[in-house]
Amino acid sequence: MKATLFFGLLFSAFCLTAAAQPSWQANLDSKIRFYQTTDFGIVLAGTEKSLYAIDGQTGERIWRRETGRINETSVTPIPGTDLVLVTRDLGDKSRLEAVDILSGAQIWQSDKEKGDVMQLAGDLAGDLIAVVLVKDAKGNLGNELKRKPVVHVLRLSSGEELWKRDLSDEIEMMPSRFGEGLGEIAFTLDNYRAPIMLDGRLYVFYDGVTSYDALTGKEKERESFKINEDGLALTEADPIVDDTKIYISGRGRIRAVDRQTGNVVWKADDVGNAAEMVKAGEVLYVRTGGQFTRTRDGEAVAKGPFGISAIDIKTGDTLWRYKGADKGLTNFVFADSETIKLADSDDIISVSARSGKQVAKTRHKVSKPQFMLINEVGNSVIGGRDEIASFDRGGKENWRSKHKPPARGAFAIIGGIALRATALYFRYGGLATSAFGIARSGLNLASAANSFRWSGLRSRFGSFDLTTLASNSAQNYVTRRIYSFGSLTRLPSAMNRLSGIEIVTPASLRSSAIRGGIARVTPTSSEIRESVYDRLDPTKQMERLSDYLLRRRRVSELRSNYMYFFTDLDKPFDRKGLVGVNIHTGQDARFVLDSDPDNHFVTDESLDLFYSSDGNKLQAFEIIRR
Repeated sequence: MKATLFFGLLFSAFCLTAAAQPSWQANLDSKIRFYQTTDFGIVLAGTEKSLYAIDGQTGERIWRRETGRINETSVTPIPGTDLVLVTRDLGDKSRLEAVDILSGAQIWQSDKEKGDVMQLAGDLAGDLIAVVLVKDAKGNLGNELKRKPVVHVLRLSSGEELWKRDLSDEIEMMPSRFGEGLGEIAFTLDNYRAPIMLDGRLYVFYDGVTSYDALTGKEKERESFKINEDGLALTEADPIVDDTKIYISGRGRIRAVDRQTGNVVWKADDVGNAAEMVKAGEVLYVRTGGQFTRTRDGEAVAKGPFGISAIDIKTGDTLWRYKGADKGLTNFVFADSETIKLADSDDIISVSARSGKQVAKTRHKVSKPQFMLINEVGNSVIGGRDEIASFDRGGKENWRSKHKPPARGAFAIIGGIALRATALYFRYGGLATSAFGIARSGLNLASAANSFRWSGLRSRFGSFDLTTLASNSAQNYVTRRIYSFGSLTRLPSAMNRLSGIEIVTPASLRSSAIRGGIARVTPTSSEIRESVYDRLDPTKQMERLSDYLLRRRRVSELRSNYMYFFTDLDKPFDRKGLVGVNIHTGQDARFVLDSDPDNHFVTDESLDLFYSSDGNKLQAFEIIRR
């Protein structure tokens, strides 16, 4: 018996020691400046000298391109495709390249666009992409930086520029990250909503709302107003799209714009600072006030007045207003078709979706609450940076989990890591655990003319307050359709069917009614300095590409179930690390034994790996399941 216990303890100690070591480590050519995961299970990492693509599962270096020192805003994967945009400054010239993310081959390049890519919008079926660039977007944390964005509309397949527009005014930008001792860093447009390309029009939201003809650049409509109030990020709601209209907030009012004509159908005035909108049936629900990220230092700031309004989508008439949340406000969620739930600093509040009347109130006792969600069993979950608690439909507490950040180390650095750990949950549609929530959380844009949008909110989520992330998380989704311009066009159709991913190629696009046509571009590998595909025979290459498609499918099916906290782990770990709390059961179910992660760290839930860098080393740690 004693021998069995001894060997059992010895085995446990061995497992813990092994888990504390990286699953793999990739040694790159110089200090890692940034890295980001992709939907293909590939990690893109930029060093002082090169851009690498690394297999997220094995750590194998897939390809490397000599780029020199580039910023994290210089590399932008295009959603729904197998392309990544790379911008480079070459003396007094600039280059924008579209690169095959799987092989590193160049699909096209252009020297007409200058600056780093800040945001994207596109119509994939129409072969159009709008690229928003900003030049010299670098500065020091704490200093105000204003720049003038430039919008370029291109053919996605060839890089041909159709038109460009310089915005009339310089606008305030937001640091790409917050922390101590960062020196000069990249600034972004993450504090503004990304453009939308829809029905042949491009809508931009930087100095108000302006729409353009997507093919010609002719201005359709302009209304100028201040977007972000008091130096706060994303104080206006993300637009909502339905079959006939697009709903846009700004200057205290909501506008309903006809998708076919571009005309304003109605305006709802004096709504207030609309931070979140959700359409359910014939009603548009609007949250005013809440918590927002201050662009100067990344701190969360409460701004009122706080409340919810219900607006008739046919007339723009206000049906009711609820103003009972007078002590701050989180995002709001639907518990069911009849009940809206939200929280202030003291209570969980239930409001009738029909009348706006308060129907229940429960004291939650969560310190500084920042988000609400409905889990898969229909219970309310409320939390902040270091605590979450669950309540049933009657208001009874089910469970509570609290994990304070480690006391050791610089407080600001530890606090930033703790925020990023919690924010991991909101990358993959965390609120989409409820079928009701999916149908009413802005996902209708996914079916709107193959439109896509991109901003840094998904990759730089650790810089935003949790209320903002909760309000936007259901829009972070991955579809099972890929528009391919690179390696995937060579895959046999039988392999495509096995992967469950639909691949649309330039050849199939050419057969559609697109003005201007699409020229097939032959990829070039002249800039690639190393590639794993040079060592693989054609059969192995096809197997490798098929594997990346399967990873893409797993990501498309992924829904976050774990809220991570950076904390002092109890025995048997007895060290700093991350613990993942199951939001449905409240159990501590996952652990990452990395005591000193960097401020870019991220998890890949489909591969059960955690990535962090140390100097020139990119490391992956196993996510331990309990």
